[in-house]
Amino acid sequence: MAGQSSTARMRRWRAGLAAAATAALVAGFGIAAATGAYAAAGCRVAYAAPSQWPGGFTANVNVTNLGDPINGWTLVWTFPSGQRVTQAWSANVTSSGSQVTATNVGYNGAIATNGTVSFGFNGSWSGTNTAPTSFTLNGVACTGSVGGTTPPPSSPAASPSASSSPSASPSPSGPPAVNPMAAVAAMQPGWNLGNSFDATGADETSWGNPRVTEALLDTVKAQGFKSIRIPVTWGQHHGAAPNYTIDAAWLSRVKEVVDWALADGFYVMINIHHDSWQWIANMPGDRTNVLNRYNALWTQLAAAFRNHSNKLTFESVNEPQFTGSSGDAQNAQLLHELNTSFRQIVRQSGGNNATRLLVLPTLHTSADQARIDELVSTFTQLNDPNLIATVHFYGYWPFSVNVAGGTRFDATTQADLVGQFDRVYNAFVARGIPVIIGEYGLLGFDRHTGTIQQGEKLKFFEYLGYYARTKQLSTMLWDNGQHLGRTSLAWSDPELFAQLKSSWTTRSGTAYADQVYVPKATAITAKTLALNLNGTTFQGLRQGSTDLVSGSDYTVSGGTLTLTAAALTRLTGSRAYGVNATLQARFSQGVPWRIDVVTYDTPIVSNATGTAASFAVPAQFRGDQLATMEAKYADGTFAGPHNWTSFKEFDVAFAPNYTANTITLKPEFFAEVNAGSRVTLTFHFWSGATVTYYVTKATSGSVTGTIS
Repeated sequence: MAGQSSTARMRRWRAGLAAAATAALVAGFGIAAATGAYAAAGCRVAYAAPSQWPGGFTANVNVTNLGDPINGWTLVWTFPSGQRVTQAWSANVTSSGSQVTATNVGYNGAIATNGTVSFGFNGSWSGTNTAPTSFTLNGVACTGSVGGTTPPPSSPAASPSASSSPSASPSPSGPPAVNPMAAVAAMQPGWNLGNSFDATGADETSWGNPRVTEALLDTVKAQGFKSIRIPVTWGQHHGAAPNYTIDAAWLSRVKEVVDWALADGFYVMINIHHDSWQWIANMPGDRTNVLNRYNALWTQLAAAFRNHSNKLTFESVNEPQFTGSSGDAQNAQLLHELNTSFRQIVRQSGGNNATRLLVLPTLHTSADQARIDELVSTFTQLNDPNLIATVHFYGYWPFSVNVAGGTRFDATTQADLVGQFDRVYNAFVARGIPVIIGEYGLLGFDRHTGTIQQGEKLKFFEYLGYYARTKQLSTMLWDNGQHLGRTSLAWSDPELFAQLKSSWTTRSGTAYADQVYVPKATAITAKTLALNLNGTTFQGLRQGSTDLVSGSDYTVSGGTLTLTAAALTRLTGSRAYGVNATLQARFSQGVPWRIDVVTYDTPIVSNATGTAASFAVPAQFRGDQLATMEAKYADGTFAGPHNWTSFKEFDVAFAPNYTANTITLKPEFFAEVNAGSRVTLTFHFWSGATVTYYVTKATSGSVTGTIS
């Protein structure tokens, strides 16, 4: 691809899609020989818009022919609300005002009796998006029954025979085809069964989770999830070369859980998971052995699942990466080789694998443009209509782990999300290729879900759900047990799940913060809070079941909410440190926004001694909470790990303990602090208060902390 223009790449992409579409025949289609007689006519249309966002939507149309077989079709309808079709697939669509005409493309013009064709489109709307209810197929109203006749085509496909009655040509053989865009839309939302079958120990419990149960999957289904990704690591569950035979008990157990999930109605994805870094990463220096092993595994898996429902999808490899390669070009070639081999093995295994949806990742499952371009090249060369692209998304890194001052879901963090989702949309979805965000979340969750402040976390997931919908991306939440308890079958953070679930279908109003800090040491004054309406309208404030009074308790001007001094005086009561009252800001849609009213004073820290292996700063938090910490030497240079920034990583370099009234400075912090140098620490709190502290690590490893 080097040196070729983007225009040339796009031409080949489009040509590839047109050629690939000819393979996507729906089982049961037949091509009728035309006769001079009029044909019985009747039809049924199923119209659905499974995905809608402000100003746009995706629709799927299924047309069933109830009359005699037809060869060549035209479907006409009128949009009742002035909608417009902006992009279509599997049909040629034109519009005149509100009237829309869809005609077959080359491969789906024949519809046998009781046969169905499907097509889809993206559209725009304003005001309302009312579905059309009246359709005509080749001039006959689709009422769901047979009635009336249609004339024969003016150019018969075959000459009539005087000695025999007309007959239909044989229906195509093989498994039913799938509509990839519709299937991926139906997978939304999805959930990952993480840290179970992908664990690299002896069995699915080796990383601390219990055995997977039917009750767990039933619970996931009840929460509204439509698909489950089941990551599986195979490296420790197969035999030696050359056959690499998968352990029968392990494969049987994976199949058991896959079957439970399919029986529950889920779309299911299985893959080759941590093998990516265990042994596949060695491919640059051990190409033959790695490829043989990889091919042997997929050959066995394809055979084992060849007759499973088409709601089962295969993902070639999780987060592919390579060690010791010569650079990006070799990495791209190696991944292309794996993806190509995977696709060939599955397709040649027959059964439902002939049309099964296959999921191909970018290198590292990254949404960087270069990685996307590499996968686009693979899709173009494979020329297979039943492929899905996948990337993973864990947010803007400083925010995702809380480092470098990335404490808020701000414009930079939002722009990172928009950029990544836009890139995969433009490269794939806009060209009719579906995309799954196979994992999403925040990297800090792997340590502690409190690494990112609660309100900022909620705003991140609210926007992620909304923007994924606008770009028609199906998402799969990464959950290794930190979200839905594998034994309790309850959410560890119900507020987070409520925001997640709401984001699948609508937007919610939020605010700049979820806390209003009222200093105890001074007189109470009115406090303001900026609202993020997100297309909603503000409805009011409530405490428990009691509505606050507009005017006397609060006012709203534009996007600014003001709590009056009188209301705050009542809400803070005796003004004990901490949360004195919790309010709910209610909006016209979505979930309410929680606002905690907090009494605080600037925290106080004290002198301490300890060692680099064990040191804690005594702290009186006095109602406040720690947001981040800076570390600098006397000359202003940055101290500690991540020495390109003064702001250290939350829960890695430092961690507050509100029960023990301490701030721990971790060994990882002191490991990169110069012995004998005094370090100035600045603790930043969510109230806006800052506190300065000094630490010195001696050559012996002892540490002294002082307030001056």
